[in-house]
Amino acid sequence: MMTSLYIEGNTLFHRLSTFAKLAILLLTGITLALLSSLWVQAVAAVLCGILYLSLGLGFKQAFRRIRAVVITIALFAMFNALVLSPFDALVSSLRLLAVVFLAATITATTSIADFMEALRVLLMPLERLGLLKASDVSLALGLVLRFVPDIANRYQALKDAHRARGLTVSPLKMIGPLIILTLKEADSIAEAIDARDIRGH
Repeated sequence: MMTSLYIEGNTLFHRLSTFAKLAILLLTGITLALLSSLWVQAVAAVLCGILYLSLGLGFKQAFRRIRAVVITIALFAMFNALVLSPFDALVSSLRLLAVVFLAATITATTSIADFMEALRVLLMPLERLGLLKASDVSLALGLVLRFVPDIANRYQALKDAHRARGLTVSPLKMIGPLIILTLKEADSIAEAIDARDIRGH
C-alpha cells in the first residue's frame, strides 16, 4: 500500500484552499528572494519552522520528512561560504529553509487529490491550446507525491533487513533492489490505471 505525506488535522492551513496555499508559497518565495536582510530571513525561517512543527508531527518525524533537503541546503551553504561569503551563505540558506518549511507544511496539509485538482485547473488553458492533457499531468504529479514517501519507506525497510542479517548497510548495495521494487510497483500501478481507463486518450 502506498503512503502519503498528507496528515489529518484541522489547522488553519488544513482549512485553506489549495490555491490559497500555493499563492502564499509563491508570494513568500518571491518576497524573500527580493530581500537580503539576515534578520528577515532568520525570522521567516523561524516562523515557518514553528508553523511546520505546529502540525503535531513531532520533531523526529518532521525532520525525517525534510532531512534530505536540509542536508542538501547544508552542503549548498558550505559551498556558498567558500565561493561567496559566510554572510551570503547564511542568508541564502535561511531563505531556502523558510521556503522548505512552508512547502512541507503545505504538503502535509493538502491531500493528493486536492493537489491534482488544483494542477488540473491551472493547466486547463494549456489543454485548450492542445499542448497537453491536464488530467494526465495532474495524475503524474499525484503518483510522484505518492511514490516519494513509499520509496523512502522501502529504503528504510531494506536497511533494516541488511542490519538484521548482519550485513553492511551500503546505499550502493541497496540501490539495485530499491529500483527493482519501485519499478514493479510502478508496473502494477500502470496496469491498474489502464484497467480502470483513468488516463485521458
